[in-house]
Amino acid sequence: MKKFALAGLVAAALTTACNQTKTTETAAGGTSGTAADSTKGLPGLFSSYWEKQSRLDPMSATAQGDNRYNDRLPNDGTRAYRDTLTAFYQDYLGRLEKFDRTSLSDNDKISYDIFQYEMKQRLAGLKLNTWMMPANQFWGLPLTLGQYGSGEGNQPFKTVKDYDNWLGRVRGFTVWTDTAIANFRRGVKAGVVLPKTLVVKMIPQMRGKDIVVTDPAKSLFYGPITRFPKDFSDADKTRLADAYKKAILTELVPSYQKMGDFLEKEYLPKARTTSGIAAIPGGPEMYSYYVAYWTTTTKTPAEIYKTGLAEVARIRGEMERVKNETGFKGDLKAFFEYLKTDKKFMPYKSPREVLDAFRKIQATIDPNLKKMFGRTPKTPFEIRETEKFREASASAEYNQGSPDGSRPGIFYVPIPDAAKFNTTSGMESLFLHEAIPGHHYQISLQQEDKDLPKFRRFAWYGAMGEGWALYTESLGKELGLYTDPYQYMGALGDEIHRAIRLVVDTGLHTRNMTREEAIAYMMANEAMSKDGATAEIERYMAIPGQALSYKIGALKIQELRAKYQKQLGSKFSLSNFHDELLKDGVMPLAVLETKMDAWAAKQ
Repeated sequence: MKKFALAGLVAAALTTACNQTKTTETAAGGTSGTAADSTKGLPGLFSSYWEKQSRLDPMSATAQGDNRYNDRLPNDGTRAYRDTLTAFYQDYLGRLEKFDRTSLSDNDKISYDIFQYEMKQRLAGLKLNTWMMPANQFWGLPLTLGQYGSGEGNQPFKTVKDYDNWLGRVRGFTVWTDTAIANFRRGVKAGVVLPKTLVVKMIPQMRGKDIVVTDPAKSLFYGPITRFPKDFSDADKTRLADAYKKAILTELVPSYQKMGDFLEKEYLPKARTTSGIAAIPGGPEMYSYYVAYWTTTTKTPAEIYKTGLAEVARIRGEMERVKNETGFKGDLKAFFEYLKTDKKFMPYKSPREVLDAFRKIQATIDPNLKKMFGRTPKTPFEIRETEKFREASASAEYNQGSPDGSRPGIFYVPIPDAAKFNTTSGMESLFLHEAIPGHHYQISLQQEDKDLPKFRRFAWYGAMGEGWALYTESLGKELGLYTDPYQYMGALGDEIHRAIRLVVDTGLHTRNMTREEAIAYMMANEAMSKDGATAEIERYMAIPGQALSYKIGALKIQELRAKYQKQLGSKFSLSNFHDELLKDGVMPLAVLETKMDAWAAKQ
């Protein structure tokens, strides 16, 4: 289906798709989904699940290199859609639990445990009222659509069909916007609203100069038209250019304008002045869910808060040592100010110079990577500047490549002003985390492993994924980095930043810490500008619990490494440890520890 004329049709179409899949399974030799599973085993169950999941979430399918549904954009804000998801996950959880786990192979037990965990988490999430806050300044379809539609993101623009597919998604966005506004209004009535400070940041995003245009050729979404493949006929080029101009002016611009006007005139006056999610109805339950979801543990906010305080104190001690090593006279706060403001730490004149500095970091670590990893990804890798339309609210980030290597993994760096880009901001640790061997190695190796069921090949668990990326920052000295005390200070700044998150995230959402108090705490403990600290704290307000995943996951990986080094002695191989850790993709931390314990026992 290429159009979503009515919101209700989306869920109906998805249900039809699911029914068609069941019919296919029956024709293949079973009388029902369960019977088919019993003949095909867990692989049959997982394959069936993934086919249906790809239809339900076609944007993710596109990101994973599955281009069969590139014209679809589900209206995921409808009650019918949520009901469809609930029935879908409940069905597959029930089908999974018909298998005898004790009789499965070791790897199938891992798959069983991950799948069971995933279904239960998704079902729990669907019971929350998060649908009343369908977007914020960091996450949401209005931002994702820009990345896909620019022609430089996940959406392919290589064939005429690719170009036509995108027009289908544009039509879906018009309906999605109307539903999102209706859901925001439901939230206003129920008291489930975003903080005012976040809404203020969303409004200009809806009105970007390359989003709301009068000349379609100046639109972000016109980018693919300016980069037509050479083999397109003149007739196709003319037809598509006309269609894109019309879509921009009659669908995209009105949708973004409508959302921007709604947020400013109707929603902003009703938004809340409180910072933490506990202030809204059902907020405490939401936060408990988010903590469990992002950390994949049963740790309580109180435990995490205590861990954060201890880690902040430990890292501050190391910072004091490095400060003294540089010969700086003054306290740590003064040192932070020095690092933030001294011009010698801002040597760049152009974005190219910033990007080249990151490329130099890559060249430095390359020879040492071979000592730490026996398996490295085949997926190409690139360093790029973040697109202008989203750089104001963006952090440096990694955008995964496609499993077939046709789209590289991309390390995006926002550079609003190259002359203000600070070398002490932790450039070396940032590269290790977001690029190599952090996200690029972990995500690419996982996607490239065709032996994993697809729900594992394309899974994401922040505690292990972000935990791994943060852990790789601790490898800097072993990789030939952190030789400059100021760069090492930047790395410590990145580490304490993740520890601070444990304090302020739980503080905001369970301890009545205000936005201003959280900003002050962050600035007192790391070399961060007020603007930078404000953006970070507002991120935690927008996405509760997500920031906990980094430090909780890294602490677990460091704990496992230390345990096996002690247990195995001379038999311990760091390269083998890393390879085993990444071999089976991301998973909940408890499942990871069980797997790694079994590996250590065989060494």
